[in-house]
Amino acid sequence: MTPPRTTSPLAIFFLVLPYGISSGYASVTLPFVLTRAGFPVAVSASIVAIGISSNIWRFLWGPVADLTLTPRRWYFLGTVAGAATLLLLGFMPLRTDAAATAALTTVTFISQVAATFVVLPLGGLIAYTVPDTKKGMAGGWYQAGNLGGAGLGGGAGVWLASHFSVPLAGAALAAMMMACALALLWVPDLRMPKQGGLAHRFKEIGIDFRDLLRSPLAVLAMVLVSSPVGSGALTGLWSAVAPDWKASPDLVALASGLLSGVVSAVGCVIGGWAADRVGRWWSYFGSGVLMGVTTVVMALMPRTPAMYLAGVLVYALTCGMCYAAFSALLLYVIGRGAASTKYATLSSLGNLPTSYMTAFDGWAHDRYGAGGMLHGEAILGVGSVAALLVALGRIKAAARAARPAEAATV
Repeated sequence: MTPPRTTSPLAIFFLVLPYGISSGYASVTLPFVLTRAGFPVAVSASIVAIGISSNIWRFLWGPVADLTLTPRRWYFLGTVAGAATLLLLGFMPLRTDAAATAALTTVTFISQVAATFVVLPLGGLIAYTVPDTKKGMAGGWYQAGNLGGAGLGGGAGVWLASHFSVPLAGAALAAMMMACALALLWVPDLRMPKQGGLAHRFKEIGIDFRDLLRSPLAVLAMVLVSSPVGSGALTGLWSAVAPDWKASPDLVALASGLLSGVVSAVGCVIGGWAADRVGRWWSYFGSGVLMGVTTVVMALMPRTPAMYLAGVLVYALTCGMCYAAFSALLLYVIGRGAASTKYATLSSLGNLPTSYMTAFDGWAHDRYGAGGMLHGEAILGVGSVAALLVALGRIKAAARAARPAEAATV
């Protein structure tokens, strides 16, 4: 089979799935089996928290993907390591003593570090092998694979563990991760130019970052992904606030679980398509405003189970659109160069608003009720869009004013 010259955006979906499966197992299936094995909720949560904290720090090992091997080789190694450690988690003894807990925590963290090496090289692959006109769709399929894989690793993992066994769940999901590596057949064998010694190449990465930070649009993009716009923070609170809508446990499980996963993946594809058609900035701002409108409408409508289902699903759709625009915008501003490192660094900023907005939403709910929580998120999100639109307009106006001055000096 002759290697292709470009990567199809659809191939990105299958390439990201192993990362989503691994993170879904760690954040959903693992705490499920731990609590049923007698672990306290606090201990289970700490194991999961330490494991998924690798996503915050993945920019630290981002340069490894840019400086050594090829993206395809790093992806394959990351997938193998991620599948092997997930399989190991499935077979580890679930004892509550200190030694067993420490071992579980260590392997969970290693598994999530390995999973980051699945997505680290994809930043470079997309930057160099996906045409610019299709990078929006690539971002959409990237997030669809991320969310879809998390639903698979979490939902299928819980089902297999509860109906069969934890080892079978680990083995099945590890096999799925390895099967996804077949998508590498449709990815070019990209070889990054490596000139000079390691110190010289580190210096080039530093220069690349310096140039990125000197770009007003890149800095604005960093502010945007760190802002409340499209944070999707309510995703983690729908089950906690469900009693306000009198939603039954089965409805909560259906709405915030399987259906939300499917709908948000659809939103990712729509958001990626929109980013290529109307532009990355407008796609991000537009989906952020739609999310705000959704929460306002939900706040104004009656608190019924039917409205809960509708609101959660529409919110999931807009959340997927925001996530796709997020990836498309970052792929636009990082350019090429040390693409894997830059994408890892900038995407790690996206974890910040999810954390602080979740805390804000919880505080607003307890102080002002469900309506105050929904209105508060909308005000912060839409207000941030307005402020960032003004900043974007000024940056573009300054760029237009600078062009005649530059032409006059030539």
